[in-house]
Amino acid sequence: MKAIVATLFSIILFAGCAQTQNNAKIFEGSKKRPSANEAVATFAEGCFWHTEIVFQSLVGVRDALSGYAGGTDAHPDYEKVSTGETGHAESVQVYYDPSKISFETLVKAFFASHDPTEVNRQGNDVGTQYRSIAFYRNDQEKKIIESEIKRLLEQKKYSGKIVTEIKAYTKFYPAEDYHQEYILHHPENPYVQNVSIPDFEKFRKEFKGNFKS
Repeated sequence: MKAIVATLFSIILFAGCAQTQNNAKIFEGSKKRPSANEAVATFAEGCFWHTEIVFQSLVGVRDALSGYAGGTDAHPDYEKVSTGETGHAESVQVYYDPSKISFETLVKAFFASHDPTEVNRQGNDVGTQYRSIAFYRNDQEKKIIESEIKRLLEQKKYSGKIVTEIKAYTKFYPAEDYHQEYILHHPENPYVQNVSIPDFEKFRKEFKGNFKS
């Protein structure tokens, strides 16, 4: 991602959605063999580096893989998706145990960890590749997403309109290796120190979920 980031002392141009040297505890996904009843969910909410650590912080989530979904290009890569012309959004594939965490809770975490009223952007990340999408694999998941949006509207949590796309899942394309667990492996990145980690800590403070410890 290409982002312009204001620090305390100067304005610096940074390429990519970045990371932090911070006290926040970042959980790495597990590559162990999944449980027999493991389920999969897919979400897009801006920079996939951020989305990855959000879901991996929750009890019941084994792994969250960064990638691309929602578009038509059959061979997406980071450079192509960054043009905004592939139709894909930066997304995460969430592998979870439904006996420990429900799809409904994942949907609540999705909405709690980004601003669903922003059109084709999240903060300094701008473009259709950063749009908000909740993917569903069956009618029940679609109803859960719609129900959560209705609940948020009734609570009047946001002053603006929720623009999250509710989209049928078709295919997920894993991102390049260097994007996986990026925040964990690159804590020196100033953008994450000033943006990604503060956003993550805000989510952990406000979301009433079961977090790993």
